[in-house]
Amino acid sequence: MKATRNRTLLQLTDVSRSYGDRSVLRAVTMGLAPAECTVLVGDNGSGKSTLLRMACGREQPTSGEVLFDGEPLHEDSPRTRARVATVMEAGSNYPDLTVREHLMLVAVGHGLGRRADAAVDRVLADHRLTDHARSRPSALSSGQTQSLLLASAFVRPHDLLVLDEPEQRLDSRARVELAQRLSAHKRQGAAILIATHDDVLAAAVADHVLTLEDGRADVAPVGGDR
Repeated sequence: MKATRNRTLLQLTDVSRSYGDRSVLRAVTMGLAPAECTVLVGDNGSGKSTLLRMACGREQPTSGEVLFDGEPLHEDSPRTRARVATVMEAGSNYPDLTVREHLMLVAVGHGLGRRADAAVDRVLADHRLTDHARSRPSALSSGQTQSLLLASAFVRPHDLLVLDEPEQRLDSRARVELAQRLSAHKRQGAAILIATHDDVLAAAVADHVLTLEDGRADVAPVGGDR
């Protein structure tokens, strides 16, 4: 991982987002450093997914600024694609490839080269997909499909991991394993931004909690006053 600890990797400053006359986010400011995890919480429609889309460059703010490693963030830029991994919605896979072929394409495409085979074997085992390696995504259960999406993010190098409700469709055991995996990646230096409705997952991985209500944000360290 390329990021250096103890400096801001992702910075949102006075970020607002409107769609026509509807304001979704209002002047949100937050920073995220390597080896830190910020968890977004809030009711449905509070702006969590919109903030995540801006945090990975998929959308641009109506006003304010989003910087990644000191530079404007755009999803299509090579530096963003090389360093930011996301799990944002279901169905983001290659339906004509097997599970293993899909993961190999991601691994090789992100420069793992000769390490790709071992990396793919590892994430298949981590996500309990080894027995389904030759299956196509359409043959997977909903929980296995979610595991494939997560495996696709974890198999590739990343400095920033952006996840929108990654626990959805996972069983209780897989949720515990996800928390362990996120904690391990954080220790290795990854910055993690995650929206979740799972209080147990949030408590296991969060350094800071950002509560969104009606598009406004309240950020608090874990254990601090909220």
